[in-house]
Amino acid sequence: MIELKDIKQVYFIGIGGIGMSAIARFFNEKGVKVSGYDKTVTPLTSQLEAEGIEVHYKEDVDSIPKDVQLVVYTPAIPKEHKEYQFYLQNRYNVVKRSDVLQIITQSSLNICVAGTHGKTTISTITGHLLRHSGYGCNAFLGGIAVNYNSNFWASDNNICVVEADEYDRSFHKLSPDIAVITAMDADHLDIYGTAEAMEDAFIEFTANIKAGGWLISKYGLKRARDLKATHHITYHLNNDAADVYAKNLKVENGTYLFDVVVKDWLLKDVRLNIGGLHNIENALAAIAVAHLLKIDDVKIREAVAAFKGVKRRFEYVIAPGEADVVMIDDYAHHPEELRALITGARSLFDNRKMVLVFQPHLFTRTRDLADGFAEVLDTADEVILLPIYPARELQIEGVSSEMILNRMKLKDKQVMSKEQLKSSLQKFVGDSTYKGGVVFITAGAGDIDAMLNELKELILK
Repeated sequence: MIELKDIKQVYFIGIGGIGMSAIARFFNEKGVKVSGYDKTVTPLTSQLEAEGIEVHYKEDVDSIPKDVQLVVYTPAIPKEHKEYQFYLQNRYNVVKRSDVLQIITQSSLNICVAGTHGKTTISTITGHLLRHSGYGCNAFLGGIAVNYNSNFWASDNNICVVEADEYDRSFHKLSPDIAVITAMDADHLDIYGTAEAMEDAFIEFTANIKAGGWLISKYGLKRARDLKATHHITYHLNNDAADVYAKNLKVENGTYLFDVVVKDWLLKDVRLNIGGLHNIENALAAIAVAHLLKIDDVKIREAVAAFKGVKRRFEYVIAPGEADVVMIDDYAHHPEELRALITGARSLFDNRKMVLVFQPHLFTRTRDLADGFAEVLDTADEVILLPIYPARELQIEGVSSEMILNRMKLKDKQVMSKEQLKSSLQKFVGDSTYKGGVVFITAGAGDIDAMLNELKELILK
């Protein structure tokens, strides 16, 4: 395996991906010459270019660098991609993003956050706690931390906070000192085949925890007894059977105030200034990591209060008090993530009508989890489904957003195109039958976020 010290130039195929861009930023910060390809210009690729990284947007073998020591690709690109095939056929060192993370984290103390949902927020809060407290860490995140407008930062302290991705079994290449598992719900069945096989993959992930290391897992996980670690503690929002939980929870002006209870420790008056009950639970896991690292109580409390969230994770597009309508955007693309999103919004805005726009992500996920999506979406007041975002997949016959719609019992539901949504938006947000007004939520892991500015302007008009 190639060593970091031998890499002078690296090329990324799919550099605009959230995980890929974090590693590109790592190499760029180390003084390595970084360049890459992506299909379209995005705010993230524009940021990379502003940081001195060359990005081009057309498959072109003639314009790619030929003197690179490492080529990194994302599994999202098609196997016939011209640049990918050129590097393979000419025997370059071509690896996945997970292989690079393995190289980077070989000699560091690693905090690896895994789970089918919540891992981006927990890894971001954890990285923020370590950074804000002065402890320091290198952070490789699957989302943009609002505090720093980045998914990567570096530190002289040889500690890595890494989002451990279960897709394609990537997280098996990591060696955690502290591992977090948030959930093991069925997902990526195109890779794993069955829910049980996916659970097996998480059990295998815990087998990689270093001797003497810690596992922090959500209380109540199925097959929790099969998880492996020298030391194991559990967390839960409010179940006192867990080792870590919150009590004395209060809602004050759209923020949460609570105490954190651990077996041998009590942290009082923690304030979290982002919405969603699930984010309190996410904060508990991060606080447990900080406590294991012996970070001072006052510094933990101050860091949590200063945390501004993750872009597209219960993110206010129109904040409370800014207009009659509250607008929230979230990356939720799994039934349980949608459940957490809806529950969190209800906890803060129970007097408002909830209108939820959901863009399903992947044909296989829609096919496999259609019943779960329908059940959860029924708990909103009104639902608009956009067409499925295919990402890396080809159309599957008979699979569409109607597959979810036809399973829903909710009266106010429909499938619309983006243009239809924009042209009829006023009908959804102008409902005066609810005294509290409307909370308008957009959700999905596709390209729905590209509409946010336009939707916001239409609402504010």
